[in-house]
Amino acid sequence: MARSTERVRPISDVDFEVLRARAIEISARAYAPYSHFPVGAAALVDDGRIVTGCNVENAAYGVALCAECGMVSELIATGGGRLVAVTCCNGLGERLMPCGRCRQLLHEHGGDALLVDTPQGVQPMSQVLPQAFGPADITHVTESK
Repeated sequence: MARSTERVRPISDVDFEVLRARAIEISARAYAPYSHFPVGAAALVDDGRIVTGCNVENAAYGVALCAECGMVSELIATGGGRLVAVTCCNGLGERLMPCGRCRQLLHEHGGDALLVDTPQGVQPMSQVLPQAFGPADITHVTESK
């Protein structure tokens, strides 16, 4: 099966300081009455927009929404597009690594070339989520029938 051939954007093309500032700003709006662990996420879209999201907890812990979920919801609600670069920060402004579920969600909307601002530096999604399952895995089967 063919893997993505998308080009990774040069890190110098992305102002991660702006993305981090937006993530920290939106983390202040998080609804985290149980964990008291606010998280904000911000991403650059291929058309130049910046989309953001914050975590939203629930008394039924398993149905809490990560900040990345809200951010992708804003992406879709404001016209879609592809994510180019993303960062996720806690309430102290420290970078966080997206959880496994969110890495999959981010891959769906940014692909292998999405630049992820990790605690250990910026890395393409292909390194953050190697051998990711994606739409091509589904169409490979459904279109061959």
